[in-house]
Amino acid sequence: MPPSRLGRALYAGVLAYTAVENFQELEGRIEYARAKDVPLPDVLVPLASGMFLLGSVGVLLWRAPRLAAAAMVAWFVGITPTMHDFWNHDDETRQTEQVQFLKNTALLGAALMLLVRAFSEDEPDETT
Repeated sequence: MPPSRLGRALYAGVLAYTAVENFQELEGRIEYARAKDVPLPDVLVPLASGMFLLGSVGVLLWRAPRLAAAAMVAWFVGITPTMHDFWNHDDETRQTEQVQFLKNTALLGAALMLLVRAFSEDEPDETT
């Protein structure tokens, strides 16, 4: 397996697993979003989780890679500052939220690289 395919599989596989966990713990995720003052959490959390899952699987399989990678970028851009707003905390929550914010920022960077790759290909390469 070429390194680029292995890297994509590791990245997208873990994110797809996380998206499935979001659905398994949907009520908790909705309550967390509600606590963060997300509007319409009953609608937006399942919608965002679905976008996250479809984007992850699309990147994993490299199907509709532009759309899949763009969905991942949009998910990280929307979720990271909203749900991991460490600057609004003064207690031990601050450190936890900061770690999650930084982790998501790194994952956003990878999604951006995949998006650039998807747009730089004339035809998706099934071998990489």
